[in-house]
Order: sequence, then structure tokens, then C-alpha cells
Amino acid sequence: MAALVMLAACGAASTADPLPIRYQADGLVLAGAEHGPQLCAGVNLSMPPQCSGLDIAGWDWDMVEHEALRGVRWGDYHVVGTWDGERLTLTESPRPAERGEPPADGSDFTSPCPMPAGGWRPVDPVKATDQAIDAAIDLAEKLPGYAGSWLDQGYLDEIEGYDPRDPMEGYANDPKRLVLNLRFTGDPAVHERAIREVWGGALCLSPAQHTRAKLHTIQRRMEKEIKGLYSLSTDELAGHVDAGVWVVTPELRRQVDETYGAGLVVLHGFLKPISP
Repeated sequence: MAALVMLAACGAASTADPLPIRYQADGLVLAGAEHGPQLCAGVNLSMPPQCSGLDIAGWDWDMVEHEALRGVRWGDYHVVGTWDGERLTLTESPRPAERGEPPADGSDFTSPCPMPAGGWRPVDPVKATDQAIDAAIDLAEKLPGYAGSWLDQGYLDEIEGYDPRDPMEGYANDPKRLVLNLRFTGDPAVHERAIREVWGGALCLSPAQHTRAKLHTIQRRMEKEIKGLYSLSTDELAGHVDAGVWVVTPELRRQVDETYGAGLVVLHGFLKPISP
């Protein structure tokens, strides 16, 4: 009787084993002489296209419509499968990619400083030139605590009929109307006198938590220490490092926070988990 109870308990435990997590993605799948079917995060738009990415197990080109040229096969697909840390194993037949509108950038280039009375205007129009912008940024990069820079072109929203797709719009980058944003750790106001020596246009100096040098150091470390990266960049506006990985796991997120500092690295997973 005791043996029967133990066997029953073991059977109950096995039925409760969690199912493997499935992931999905839309992207280009390509195979050529150098590698088999791979899901590509970035593509060289040559003809035929080229890429390298995540290996796919269970792929059959005879089961999908695709293009082919000089030994290369490719196509855009929606794929679903399990991931073992190295490859995606299909659990469903691929289907055409579900392409929608590209996601918005999400970056907010609005100057964080209060707008001066009368609006953003140059204090010295003679020094409000494209050359002066370059000189101001070059100078800022050499000052202690430099964290980043960007241009606020909010004035374009006030121009009726402005079309940002028209490269001939002469007022698209008017240095006398835009706001030069410079960010520093500590008190950014201590750098205003030096910046004003070269820049006479509208200026916003704002505080940051981390220097650009620190973020670049993290980026260089991640290139050597984190496997499976398909993209890596520093976001000076947000003040963190963006890292593209195939799958964002709780273990990886914890490792990144413990190694580089909580919130300093934002992970973006190419494969998205499917809810059970």
C-alpha cells in the first residue's frame, strides 16, 4: 500500500510540470551558403539580402512561399516556437508576417527647462548658427559631467503646413529658433558661462544622473560580457543603455541590474512570450 501511494504521488507531480514557454516574432527568415534558416534582427538590403541571426529548427522551405536568388532563400514570416537559449524550435507552421504600423519612437525632445518669458529666443543672434551649435556641443563634451545633447525643434509645430518629409523646407533646422539642450551631472548651471562663449541661441541646461562616459563604459563592457546581443546603443536623452537580445528572461534582467546597476540598461527582446 505504501508503494502505491508513493507512485501516485510521483504521477501527480509529473502532470504538474510547467509547459515550455512559447515565443513569437515577425521578421525575415533567410538561409544561404553560410548558414541555414535564421531569424534576422537586422538585414543588409542587398540582392539577395544578407543577415545573420537566430537559428530556426524545424524549418521547411517547401512549406512556405519565399524568394530565391543565387542559392539564397528568404521571406517575411510570423514564427512561433520554443527557445532553448541558442535556437528557436518551431511549434507551429510559419505564416506571413503580421506587419502593421511601425512603433512610434517614443522619444520626447521637448526641453525640460521652463520656457523663458516671451518664448525661446536667441540672446545673441550672431552666435546662433549651425557652426556655433557644433562648437557648443564639442565644448560641452569636454566639460566635467557631460551626459548628452539634443535639439528641440518644437517651433516646427507652430508652422502651418509644415511637412517634415520635404527636405527643401528651409526652416526645418533654423538655429535661431531651435533650443540647444545640454545635460550634465551635478549642477548644470555652472557650465552656462562657458557655453555662452560660443552659443548665442536658445539654451536649456538640465541635470542628469549618469555621465555619457559612464554609459559608454557600460556599453563596451556589455559587448564583451553579454551573449546573444543583436543591438546595443546609448540613449543620451533617456540616460540609459538600450540592449537588444533574443529573449528577455528574469535571470538575464537580474544579471544586468546586478552587474551594471538597476535601471542603467533597458533590455528589448526580439522574441515575445505567448501567454498560456
